[in-house]
Amino acid sequence: MSCDRKGYTLWFTGLPCAGKTTLADALAPKLRERGQNVERLDGDIVRKELTKDLGFSHEDRDTNIDRVTFVGKLLSRNGVAVLSSFVSPYRAKRQQCREKVEEDSIFVEVFVKCPVAVCEERDVKGMYAKAHAGVIKEFTGVDDPYEEPENAEIVVDTDRETVEESAAHVLGELEKLGLA
Repeated sequence: MSCDRKGYTLWFTGLPCAGKTTLADALAPKLRERGQNVERLDGDIVRKELTKDLGFSHEDRDTNIDRVTFVGKLLSRNGVAVLSSFVSPYRAKRQQCREKVEEDSIFVEVFVKCPVAVCEERDVKGMYAKAHAGVIKEFTGVDDPYEEPENAEIVVDTDRETVEESAAHVLGELEKLGLA
């Protein structure tokens, strides 16, 4: 494995159930095959371990993303390709993530685009139904906004592409950027 590769943070953002985790999980082994050190930071896992003290208020979401950004920055500045998959619904917070990571490394935003109706169909946990019923408050895409990226480096349409097609698209864009 090569340790002299430049690290970067690939930030997958999109609505809940848009395919962020699935896409990042499909991409990770492809990058490892190319000799990259890869780490995954995923919303569900991070909330069980690193941020279990936080809820889903705007302030808690921002704190969650701040902590993840810190970890991603440490890893990426040490040559790791960090694949971070988080709803991260607010543009201003994603911009702060970018600025912090770019102090030492490279930040690439991947907008995992998918209509909310398709996300609701994919929702095996029933989160959207609970949000519509008022059981879950401040749920992104239902009663809390998702602010789509305006200038993401990479956009994938997961309602129109297979996971493999989306992963190939991301990999191709990383190649153009000299990162894969």
